[in-house]
Amino acid sequence: ILTLFPDVFPGPLGISLIGNALKNKLWELKLINIRDFADPPQFQVDDSPFGGGEGMIFKPEPIFRAYDNIMKNLEPGKTVKFVFPTPDAPLFNHESAVSLSETDNLIFLCGHYKGIDQRVRDEIITDEYSVGDFVLTGGELPACLIIDATIRLIPGVLNNYKSATSDSFFSDLLDGPHYTRPEKYRNLKVPDV
Repeated sequence: ILTLFPDVFPGPLGISLIGNALKNKLWELKLINIRDFADPPQFQVDDSPFGGGEGMIFKPEPIFRAYDNIMKNLEPGKTVKFVFPTPDAPLFNHESAVSLSETDNLIFLCGHYKGIDQRVRDEIITDEYSVGDFVLTGGELPACLIIDATIRLIPGVLNNYKSATSDSFFSDLLDGPHYTRPEKYRNLKVPDV
C-alpha cells in the first residue's frame, strides 16, 4: 500500500478473519510511505495544478519512484495489478473483488489532495474503482474496503468458504433474511419454512 499515512494500517485489516489470515500469512501487507520517495529537503509530494485552479495535485515523481522500487523487488512471473481508489472510476463490486483475489500482487495507491497527476493514471494504474458517489479525504479507507472484500475470497481466509458462495452478489442476487436460535424471542417467532 502506497500511502502518506501508514499508521492507518493495518487498522480494520488487522482484526477478525482478515486479521487472522494476515497473522497466518495467507496474505501479506507491506506499507510504503510515498514521502520516502520525494525529493529532499522538503519531501514535498504535492504541487499546484497547471493552468490554475483550487487544490493541490499529487506529484508524479514520488509515485513513479515508489512503483519502480516495488516492481524491481517482485517475484518474476507473478501477476500484478496497481489499484487506485477514486470517485471518478467504475463502482467496485463483487466481480471486481473476485478478479483482484485471483491476482498474485496488488498494489494500492491511496490518493490525497485534489487528485493525482494524470500521467500516473495513464502509465502505471491498471485498475480504478470507486466505493460510492462521495469524496473522502484520502484513499486509505476505500483501499481497506476493497482489500477486505478481496482477501475474504482467498481460500483458507474464511472458516467455511462455502459460506461466501451464498453471500449477496456472489451470483448477482441479494441474500435473504437469516434467523438463529432461539426460535421465539420477545414474542418474535422465526417464520415457518
